[in-house]
Amino acid sequence: MTVREGLLVLADGSTFEGELIGAEPPGGVASGEVVFNTVLSGYQEVVTDPSYAGQVITFTNPHIGNYGVNRDDFESRRPFCRGIVVRELSRRRSNWRATSDLDSLLAAHGLSGIAGVDTRRLTRLIRSSGALPGAFGSADEATLRAAAGAEPGTYGIDLVAEVTTPAPYAVSGEGPYRLVAFDFGIKRTILRQLAGLGVVDVVPASTTAEEVLGREPDGVFLSNGPGDPSEVGYAAAAIAGLLGQVPVFGICLGHQLLARAIGATTVKLPFGHHGGNHPVRHLARGTVEITSQNHNFAVDADSLSGRAELTHVNLNDGVCEGFRLTDVPAFGVQYHPEAGPGPHDSRYLFDEFATAMSRTTVRRRYAAAAAPAGLPQPDWDGVA
Repeated sequence: MTVREGLLVLADGSTFEGELIGAEPPGGVASGEVVFNTVLSGYQEVVTDPSYAGQVITFTNPHIGNYGVNRDDFESRRPFCRGIVVRELSRRRSNWRATSDLDSLLAAHGLSGIAGVDTRRLTRLIRSSGALPGAFGSADEATLRAAAGAEPGTYGIDLVAEVTTPAPYAVSGEGPYRLVAFDFGIKRTILRQLAGLGVVDVVPASTTAEEVLGREPDGVFLSNGPGDPSEVGYAAAAIAGLLGQVPVFGICLGHQLLARAIGATTVKLPFGHHGGNHPVRHLARGTVEITSQNHNFAVDADSLSGRAELTHVNLNDGVCEGFRLTDVPAFGVQYHPEAGPGPHDSRYLFDEFATAMSRTTVRRRYAAAAAPAGLPQPDWDGVA
């Protein structure tokens, strides 16, 4: 195999030598916000997660690609990240499910990467300096340095528009409910979990509350997605119009947009949470869940209004990991309970969503039947 020498240059001037993998970047330059992910496996799910739009993913695990890739583990129609950085890319795949290798996946989708990089040094740099814009490729150092300096990163940019579906579509399900899922960059593992509850209508991020309610859903799901939630005000406005109408459940960016819909604020973390082993405390139960996470922004817990109750916190840094509204059925979590990849500790949240939909559906159907018959309305607040 021909070695293609490459260089990674960060906006602070740091340089890392390596060899290029995947596709040749246009003009010899690929750029994005450089972040790190600590998963030991699940690299295919990470690379194809739309939440990484605008970012270059550094894998801290030194050996990546040994079990290959396959069509079943794609989390979206294509990768939306800007590239990957690895210490050592496996030259041979070995797994009965593998149909190709990571290098071929990158090349097939026009995505570039750089291997042979001292990812330990790079990760330590990001931990101390925060996520940094960077550029890598076969271009000379001066060109890469200029590209890194010109890279805007993810702050103040609407990246959801790049990844959302252009038109609504339906996912058949096995459960009794009808759901509407906002696609801010939704993962297929999430859709598989939702399909266990019922039929899912997936709609573009720009869909209005009126359009959603016109589909008569039993519940509304707010998906994960990339970038700065403050730049997706149109979605927060739609969510505000849904609160109190139907149960709402948000994950990751959806959780952040739910917070903004009630007037809370979001902040950008220094280097975010990206990995499959983040400890989160469930405050009411006092239990600890090991969670999968991927986000650079978070909800400012101090900005949550009196109608919101904090439910989960990150044990590493105290960041808000979940909250619920006390006056209407709506809740969100910052982490990924669908676990694609990651542990399954938090999948109970989909059951809680189903319970919320069940209660609301029963009340709505009773009200519709009772009104024409002149029957009294029960005191639902006293009903479990």
